[in-house]
Amino acid sequence: MNPGTDAPPALLDLRLLQLFDQLYRTRSVSRAAEQLGQAQPTVSIWLGRLRREIGDPLFVRVATGMEPTPRAEALIGTVRSALAMLQRLTAREDAFDPKTSKRRFCICMTDASHMTLLPQLLGRLRAIAPGMRLEAALINADTGRALRDGEADLALGFIQDLEAGFYQRSLYPQDWVCLANSDHPRIGTRLSLSAYSAEAHIAIAAGTGHRLLDEALAAHRVERRVMLELPGFLGLAAVVSATDLIATLPRHTGETLAAAAGLRVLPCPVPICSFTVRQYWHARYHHDPSNRWLRGVCATLFQLRSGRADKAVSIAGSEESKGSGGELRLRSPNQPKRGNRC
Repeated sequence: MNPGTDAPPALLDLRLLQLFDQLYRTRSVSRAAEQLGQAQPTVSIWLGRLRREIGDPLFVRVATGMEPTPRAEALIGTVRSALAMLQRLTAREDAFDPKTSKRRFCICMTDASHMTLLPQLLGRLRAIAPGMRLEAALINADTGRALRDGEADLALGFIQDLEAGFYQRSLYPQDWVCLANSDHPRIGTRLSLSAYSAEAHIAIAAGTGHRLLDEALAAHRVERRVMLELPGFLGLAAVVSATDLIATLPRHTGETLAAAAGLRVLPCPVPICSFTVRQYWHARYHHDPSNRWLRGVCATLFQLRSGRADKAVSIAGSEESKGSGGELRLRSPNQPKRGNRC
């Protein structure tokens, strides 16, 4: 077999396709040059290349101008189809209109966020995008895959274990508080470490940052006397209201529950690492207009809580480097856990 026998034929330069189309339209080399913004000698050189690559004169000079040959007549439809397809490749996607969209969004969040973030988000969507539908899914071990595969559009919370290929944007910081019955018989306006250790507690088995709490208790050698363990925050306020048990939880969740149930919010006497609530999405949907719109709504609603307007960062892998738009890229799939500070 001769070298290059099976090689695909060379593709025509885009400029030659555009010249073909303009010559067919104008029947004039000078007018085609004007339409293409080129000098006439340049266009004449391009026409020579076009003729050689096609193997046909294509356009011949007559008294009225440049007339297409039968070969050019046969090819003009193909040339224009190719130009139209190339234009579709580079065309901007239609703008997303939330007022008319019937889009369904799926957002992963914790059960605490169902109480703290979801009501505000749903109220905002109802006001500006009445045709949309919202689905709330729990953050779990499958969240990364769901975001990657398009089953979920966004995650709101604190996720420590996402690998490369995701973007994240800070929304607001969270520290820790304790909740107690407003008529607690032994706790007043402050909670000492000794009182914290002596009181009976409610433990939340899951939820945002629960590992930070467990690590802090172990590091400071504080042992809680846990009398009740709940799988989430559902029912927590009712139990605290009816007992002398106390609960340790992130501030935003604690203050929301306290406001609804008349509970006492106290600074936590155990130093626990704070963390940042973020929104997360996969790089596949970074430029998707509807996804960008939803992220903008969440940023507007929830960054106001901290008065900050952080930019997106990309979890792509070990070292961090600023990219366009203030993006941060992590270059190792085993990046250190981020988003919390002690």
